[in-house]
Order: sequence, then C-alpha cells, then structure tokens
Amino acid sequence: MNRIPKTDEIIAQLKPAFVERYKNILGDRYDEFIQCSFSFLRRSLRVNTIKINVEECRKRLEENWKLRQIPWCKEGFWIESERRDIGNTVEHALGYIYVQEAASMVPPLVLDPKPGETVLDMAAAPGSKTSQMAAMMQNTGLLVANDIKPDRLKPLGLNMQRCGITNTVMTLGVGQRFRQPIFDKILIDAPCSGTGNIRRSLKTVTIWNPTMITRLSRTQLDLLQTAYNALKPGGAVVYSTCSTEPQENEGVIDAFIKANPSAEIDKIKLHGIKHSEAITEFEGEKYDEQVRHTIRLWPQDNDTEGFFVSRIVKN
Repeated sequence: MNRIPKTDEIIAQLKPAFVERYKNILGDRYDEFIQCSFSFLRRSLRVNTIKINVEECRKRLEENWKLRQIPWCKEGFWIESERRDIGNTVEHALGYIYVQEAASMVPPLVLDPKPGETVLDMAAAPGSKTSQMAAMMQNTGLLVANDIKPDRLKPLGLNMQRCGITNTVMTLGVGQRFRQPIFDKILIDAPCSGTGNIRRSLKTVTIWNPTMITRLSRTQLDLLQTAYNALKPGGAVVYSTCSTEPQENEGVIDAFIKANPSAEIDKIKLHGIKHSEAITEFEGEKYDEQVRHTIRLWPQDNDTEGFFVSRIVKN
C-alpha cells in the first residue's frame, strides 16, 4: 500500500482523543489501521447486468485495463492498471459499469433484494448501492430511492438513467417520513462520521470529535427504528455505515435491540471476504449478545474502505 503524499504531517497532528480511542479499540492492530487508512484506495467497478453480462463486459474492458475479481461480488472487479480514468470510458458512458468501492458492494449483497419486491433505499444518492440493488432485482418490482438533499438527487437521477434503471422512483425528504409497513426490504446506509473513509477523504480526521459521534448515533437509531416500522412482517432491513465508531455501529444495534426485543439480528454469511469480530463492549458498556452477528470491515481487513453491516428481520 502506497502512502498518500504529505500524510505523515497529518498523522502527527491527529487529535489525542482519536489516537487514544483507536489504540484502545484496536490494540496491536492500531498501526496497521493507520497505515492502511492513509494509503491510496484501490479503484474498483461493478458490471451493470441490466445492460450487459459480466463476461462480455470484462472482455471489452480487458482490451485496455487489467482487472482482478472481487471475491465477494461476482460483478465486481478491482482495477489493477495504473491508469485511473475508467470513468471516461465508453463502457462507463453507456452504463455498462459503475465505479464503486469494493466494500460498499457488501450492504446490498447482505440485504439480497429479489425481483418483484418492494424495496426502499433510505439514503440513496449518488446511487451506487441503488443501482446495484436494481440489477439484483432484474429491474423489476419497485425500488424507492430517497435522499434528504435536493442537490444530491441530480447525480442520483443521472446515474439511474445512465444505467437503464426503470423500476426506481426518486423521492426527496427525511428518512423518518416513511411510516407505513409496505416494504419487503430496506437499506439504510446511514449518514455517519465516515471514519472508514479516511483514505478517500483526509478531512474526516480533522473534523472528528466525540460530540459529533454521539449526535450522529441518535439520528442513526431514529432512522433504523423508522425503517423497522416501515417493514412488512418478515421483512428485513440492512443497517450499514462507513464508520469505524462503535457508538455508530454496535452501539446503535444494541440500543435498537433493547427497544425492539422481538427483532432478530441475522448472522451474516458472505463468502470471500475477511471481516473482524463485532465490538461487544465500549467505554464500560456491554452490548447485547446479538451484536456478535454483525460484521465490521476494518480498512486493513481487505484493503478497502471501512464498513459496518448488520441485517435485522422483523418478526
């Protein structure tokens, strides 16, 4: 992994509270976390099977690009060529591919939306996971793509159009407005502190503070409760973040389970991906045993972004 230029100065200026927290969480894996978080992120893409099959697309791309299969997603590939302008290709313009980070492909795979289902993507823009789910649904059923910010709907709409998606409607508003139990499945890739995204956005560590984490966790719990209420009986919701913060991840799931004792946290089984054990205790607070069924992807686990993923079934 190649270090991002001038990051040694940033690492040296990390907030003491940040360093202390992550040394306590990671122990002897802390240095590995820092090294990976301040290294270049590998580019990756996903083949849009609404428009082209995987083998045909791969054959086209490998005339100019070196690709390597992402083990946990049969439509996903890492770009191993030194060139980084795959977004300027004909294949991208035609909607044959979507440039998407490898770890962000995990939440839709865990949710597993099926053709003909009614699905909600509560925080959809710019549309990477939305378009992935539309392809998994074979462009059938109904996929509601919601976002809270008007300026984010434009790239979302452009991506849906480029990818040839016709089963999706876009809505604008807060996620909490979805109140009726009409959805088979819901994805909440929740707004978060983004500490799993340091290698893509260095400013994350400069704005990090514990107060912000606490505030975000309250909003995240509210969104998760709303999603659970909007599920049909037997439906499933995937709650994910690109955060490495226990309060935003296992802490939210713990609080949700305590408020909804009938909810069931599914054990996630996804082949081909390395993941770390869930954090079961943080700052003296022990979490519910079901938290162990969630998965946490540290950046160093698979040389990707960091992610947290959980799957909850409504009984």
